[in-house]
Amino acid sequence: MSEALPAVAWHVSTRSNSNGGSCVEAGPVLDGSGRVAVRDSKDRAAATLVYPAGGWMAFVDGVKDGEFAP
Repeated sequence: MSEALPAVAWHVSTRSNSNGGSCVEAGPVLDGSGRVAVRDSKDRAAATLVYPAGGWMAFVDGVKDGEFAP
């Protein structure tokens, strides 16, 4: 059984569009842990991924540095 997720300050990605394209929301978990939650904004009832602060920052830095570019 999964643990209930505390409140999250959700933010829709600036790369998401309003015409049915790929949409993602991310935000800090409001429990003081520093964790970041990520979910599909088109299916909010589906699974939510939760990352430790360091893992999320490494991902964001990798995106900014072009690590995941084709």
